[in-house]
Amino acid sequence: MFTGIIEKIGIVTDIISSENNISFWIKSPISDELSIDQSVAHNGVCLTVEEIIEGKHRVTAIQETLNKTNLKQWKKNSFINLERCLAMNGRLDGHLVQGHVDSVATCLEIVEKQGSWEYTFEFDPQFASLIIEKGSITVNGISLTLFDVTNQSFRVAIIPYTYEHTNMKHLTLGDEVNVEFDLIGKYINRMMELKK
Repeated sequence: MFTGIIEKIGIVTDIISSENNISFWIKSPISDELSIDQSVAHNGVCLTVEEIIEGKHRVTAIQETLNKTNLKQWKKNSFINLERCLAMNGRLDGHLVQGHVDSVATCLEIVEKQGSWEYTFEFDPQFASLIIEKGSITVNGISLTLFDVTNQSFRVAIIPYTYEHTNMKHLTLGDEVNVEFDLIGKYINRMMELKK
């Protein structure tokens, strides 16, 4: 379980394909603090640390993960948001995040607002029932608040701290981001579907 509060930014240093899987080496300030078999959110995707060497760690994405996330678009020198799992005695500063990405969304617009930024994203309309105005969403692992919600798009506002300490500042128009919809909303939606 995660909170959507990014700890550090990592950089992809190497990519290795093996059959349907892809392994990534990530260099980051927290890599040496990790342990083998630890769960770490990478752009919001929960991945298991498999190896640690000199300030870098290795994770592997299987086909299911590659199909539903933007990991297949990662390349050398891509910037990756990192968050270690929530300690049960810690504060929940963002919202409850599983690290189980539901889909990708496409960046349609970036507007600089004299010290903050607003991003507009388009998503698959099949997920429209999972988002609400002023609700929570995770974008590349970042816990954010939605506004201007439609059946296929939403906007988020980014404060200067988040802009500087995540990979949002590297996004360009047309880029895909990983999105995880609110956990509570997903359970309520499922319950309502089963009552029909």
